[in-house]
Amino acid sequence: MTTVLAEPITIALVDDYDVVLIGLAHLFDDHRERVVVAEIDANAALDDRIDVVLYDSFAQPESDQQEVAALLRSEKAGCVVVYTWNFHPELVEAALREGARGYLSKAMPAEALVAALERIHHGEVVVTEVSGRVVSAPGLDWPGREHGLTDRESEILALITQGKSNADVARLTYLSPNTVKSYIRAIYRKIGVDSRTRAVLWGVAHGFTPDHHRIDHLLGGP
Repeated sequence: MTTVLAEPITIALVDDYDVVLIGLAHLFDDHRERVVVAEIDANAALDDRIDVVLYDSFAQPESDQQEVAALLRSEKAGCVVVYTWNFHPELVEAALREGARGYLSKAMPAEALVAALERIHHGEVVVTEVSGRVVSAPGLDWPGREHGLTDRESEILALITQGKSNADVARLTYLSPNTVKSYIRAIYRKIGVDSRTRAVLWGVAHGFTPDHHRIDHLLGGP
């Protein structure tokens, strides 16, 4: 009896930072028979058949859900999954209410992530059960990692580099203002600056400004 292998699912990765997407894409290197990663680039055509859009939340505006809602309106997206370290209940509920079919943790090893995406593709709604602090899975990357910044420190620096105030950062990340201030002090110490202006200049020089706005591209824009 001949076994018919299931066709791999096609996944589009969405985040505005190239380094984040490259790290995420490499998670699937050992699972190419199950997952095909579509190229997402401002100058490349997008495959019309996208089974799952995986929205990486790094330095993205999670709290208002506008980005997720925009992806859900795309005719190219079979379903949308949020990939994040932030599991505040309001964020999870809002994403699912908008129509996202998954809310997955960045702590998931590659095998578990692939299995969750397959379940979602076949009709399930999957939300990772988390407890405590979520630490990104080995192999993921982000701006500033080589300078000793954690993923959350890098996200906060990216938001600051985008011009966000401390209050904006707290609102977007669902962290308390005091926690944001603590992260900022740690960031300053690690990158060797003593002011917000110098931190922004450092961020601009070290890849903390977005490379593209990929949601516009997925929706058919430039």
